[in-house]
Amino acid sequence: MEVNFLNMKSIHLDGVLEIENQSFPTPWSRTAFFHEITGNDFAYYIVALADGQVAGYAGMWVILDEGHITTVAVHPAYRRQKVGSRLLSELINESRKRGCIKMTLEVRPSNANARKMYEKAGFVSYGIRPGYYSDTGEDALIMWNDLYRGS
Repeated sequence: MEVNFLNMKSIHLDGVLEIENQSFPTPWSRTAFFHEITGNDFAYYIVALADGQVAGYAGMWVILDEGHITTVAVHPAYRRQKVGSRLLSELINESRKRGCIKMTLEVRPSNANARKMYEKAGFVSYGIRPGYYSDTGEDALIMWNDLYRGS
């Protein structure tokens, strides 16, 4: 399967929202994504296109020398095909290009698949944000990746 990675644009939002609504108990709105891609100078969002449709998307904020991953999601039809891992790799590569030395993210402890993907990419859990997810009250694991560890 051929997958192309592009900067997210407003023409991708229908596909992004379809995935968002299938992936998260409290999905972001069209307005939230639109603001991220048009009005947030710190934001970098990409889509993975396969078979002419949005197969996944990911985003981060770059602030000084840190990248903060805000979201990664893959359409159910494209899961377990490395689309998420490739999106994450794209974010990591872009972070390095922009001078980041570390990356961080929050993830639900119950999201074992995401945690495994992040760990494979070098992220390590360093703490907990109690009650972070307002929809369920679930804590968040805070994960960090030192982008230049061992290099």
